[in-house]
Amino acid sequence: MKTYAIATIPGDGIGKEVIPAGQQVLEQLAATSDRFRFDFENFDWGGDYYRAHGVMMPADGLDALLDKDAILFGSAGDPDIPDHITLWGLRLKICQGLDQYANVRPTRVLPGIDAPLKRCGPKDLDWVIVRENSEGEYSGVGGRVHQGHPIETATDVSIMTRAGVERILRHAFRLAASRPRKQLTVITKSNAQRHAMVMWDEIAAEVAREFPDVRWDKELVDAATARMVNRPATLDTIVATNLHADILSDLAAALAGSLGIAPTGNIDPERRYPSMFEPIHGSAFDIMGKGLANPIGTFWSVVMLLEHLGEDEAAARVMQAIEHVTANPALHTRDLGGQAGTATVTQAVCDYLAQTATRKAA
Repeated sequence: MKTYAIATIPGDGIGKEVIPAGQQVLEQLAATSDRFRFDFENFDWGGDYYRAHGVMMPADGLDALLDKDAILFGSAGDPDIPDHITLWGLRLKICQGLDQYANVRPTRVLPGIDAPLKRCGPKDLDWVIVRENSEGEYSGVGGRVHQGHPIETATDVSIMTRAGVERILRHAFRLAASRPRKQLTVITKSNAQRHAMVMWDEIAAEVAREFPDVRWDKELVDAATARMVNRPATLDTIVATNLHADILSDLAAALAGSLGIAPTGNIDPERRYPSMFEPIHGSAFDIMGKGLANPIGTFWSVVMLLEHLGEDEAAARVMQAIEHVTANPALHTRDLGGQAGTATVTQAVCDYLAQTATRKAA
């Protein structure tokens, strides 16, 4: 029997509620399988750790993650700590430190969810957004001078390297080639950003020659937002820069019904380091501790984690459990217009996994 070492990092806010829920689902899954089990190690990094130690995670924290098969992450963000400290001190420190350069975000309309696009059916909105996750607009290069004076100046420099752009585009083309429609849309802003974005477009054309079976097109990011709303069925796999894909993926989740259902994977495609999986909803301190958080985004992240580990059958079982639960309006949390709580939804998913395992055994 295979044992997978999983690091859990709840982080801040509702991350402390949904990550234990995700662990509960994985444990239920393992209890009905003779193929694998999970060995969890929890890390208490985040805002509370910062208040006690002055840093979001230990200086040598990455070393503790290197022997893990995967990481399940909650959120980074605390109303009493500046956002740039929480983000750069935890999530981005892990993503960049473990070179998780591909941020992959699937989006589709789940059964039973009333998506805002009334004319859009489940087959019309079935996307995967690939976000460059290591450089670009979030490279961290820049600074401030003359602070407090009229001539105060601040710079944030977007850094794009040929190596970084090539590898994310190649990953996106491979992903597009693996999907039924074999279609990729490359999103930039090369009409106004005439250096790095033009390089991105040129490299896309070069990489495209390696994937003759993939049909691809280009779109400017502002036009892409309108296309996502007005013509969702024309999109399938999308690749964009760190900033652009960050924004577009939140729009995609909202169009599918709620940020609470959306997953993401921070992937090292070469598998030199563990990859990290997380819901995209953030820390949501306004509902922290109330049992209201939607755990579906975490459960879908668990699906991605299992797929990354090669446990496709187990991943499909969890996805079926998710769809069974979302199809029932009585199990919708408040972000979906219902009244169910975190514990109720989690138990429903676990019950479905137990019941389907029993029927399969019978």
